Amino acid sequence: MRNLNQFLGEAGSATYASGIGGVLEHGYIKLRHAKGDWSYEDRYTGYFRSWGHETVFYKDKPVWAQTYGGGMEEKYIQDTNFAHETFEFLKKALKNGEKQTKFQPRGQEFFKEGEWEYHCSMNGDISKFKGSEEIRFNGEKVFTHDFVGGLVLSKD
Repeated sequence: MRNLNQFLGEAGSATYASGIGGVLEHGYIKLRHAKGDWSYEDRYTGYFRSWGHETVFYKDKPVWAQTYGGGMEEKYIQDTNFAHETFEFLKKALKNGEKQTKFQPRGQEFFKEGEWEYHCSMNGDISKFKGSEEIRFNGEKVFTHDFVGGLVLSKD
């Protein structure tokens, strides 16, 4: 489990949170990271409201997955500039913390920078979990995501 968590933390920080671009495939942006026998894939679609799925593979077999989704609060739908600022702050929040030593499927519990605040709450552990995250600007909720996931146990 420690190796899985360490790789997951590395992969999460090296893909969306890093700001790298992905490959557009059937309306989804696809981000990948690999190291040794481990590989990671994040596929998401949408902008103001988005849905995505992350999968960790070990020796080409899926071993862990997470689904997430939500987006900007209704008031900010179609405000491209504000959404961009929100997502830039989200990337910082997702990179922050101890992702390689402590299980954080999204960001840490709390991160603040200027007027921006990130809050994340979760129940469970790397084997099975669910939670939610939100971003506040000047104390007002502007973005939310829910997430759920855990280990993949096949019959093989």
